[in-house]
Amino acid sequence: MRKNIFVAIAAVLTSGAMHAQLSAPARTGQYGFTQLMVNGWSQSSGMGNASAALVSGVESFHWNIAGLGKVNGTELVFSRSAWLVGTGININSFGFAQALSGGKGVVGMAISSFSLGQIPITTYDQPDGGIGTYKPSISNINLGYAYNFGDKISAGINVKLASESTPDVNVGAFGIDAGLQYADLLTKSTVKYMNPDANPAAARGSDIRFGVSIKNLGTDAKYKGDGLAAKSNIDGKSYSQTTSQRADKTPLPSFINIGLAYDFRLDNQKDRYWHRLTTGFSFTNNSAAPNQTSLGFEYAYREMLMLRAGYNYEEGIFNYDTRNNAYTGMNIGATVQLPLDKKRDNVIGIDYSYRHTNPFNGTHTFGMRISIN
Repeated sequence: MRKNIFVAIAAVLTSGAMHAQLSAPARTGQYGFTQLMVNGWSQSSGMGNASAALVSGVESFHWNIAGLGKVNGTELVFSRSAWLVGTGININSFGFAQALSGGKGVVGMAISSFSLGQIPITTYDQPDGGIGTYKPSISNINLGYAYNFGDKISAGINVKLASESTPDVNVGAFGIDAGLQYADLLTKSTVKYMNPDANPAAARGSDIRFGVSIKNLGTDAKYKGDGLAAKSNIDGKSYSQTTSQRADKTPLPSFINIGLAYDFRLDNQKDRYWHRLTTGFSFTNNSAAPNQTSLGFEYAYREMLMLRAGYNYEEGIFNYDTRNNAYTGMNIGATVQLPLDKKRDNVIGIDYSYRHTNPFNGTHTFGMRISIN
């Protein structure tokens, strides 16, 4: 059974690599559902895109679903992003994960909803509006499963439904994500970092992490609805006819993400592990955007206070005339995580991240998480 799951994940990753190679850069800008490329989670966004090997728990739905396998019990996460401040767009994300009996499998669900505000209704005869407003709807629903092959290797698969709609036009599409993670870190039976009586040096491995994921594999989708029809006079006739416009199919914005990470122990005492500095590196091969190289850092004190920084580089990003991305600067973030019991098995965390943009005034993301082990 385990071998079959591993082979299935590997097959999806291989097919995804072939798909990305067949996607020509000339098609950039022709893709729909670009909301699938937006990270609405507060913790992982603080390191930019350098999280393929690091991400864990519910936030794994965005970067690498294999990280879902690191949930030991139950995890609930809520996040809200003020996206590209000045546009009035907000992103609300909620997810939960539950470890199954036996400790090998984890299931989870995540939902993201985009609030775009009210948009004035305009027509050919009334281009300035004044006849009401409408509210677009954009949402993503994810159902994921991850399996742990021992204490070091985990694999996951995620099925998603992405939808967009206005009062008279709508579209929906199914997609699949898959990922693998290798993490030679603490085992599930080991006492947590925060416990001052723990001896983590005896339980730690080589501090190396590796991750690879393929995102948004799916069939093309086509917009439909009455909004694609219009009344017009054809060939100078005195009466009008309703003509329907054909919408072209739009593919999902698939990408492959490969990441490496290493944990540096900063404690002088060998039997203590209170200070950690993690470096993360990722390369993202995009079908719908320029490829990106990302570098990120996370400092943690007893896993109670975490500070993050990251940067994403893509060709032409330093020149206003050549860049294709509003995210042009540093990403920073922080987490305060406190125990809910004396054994420190259950914790509550508050997360924040800021992503610099030009134009607009950046993206602020706030989140809260509860972990019950």
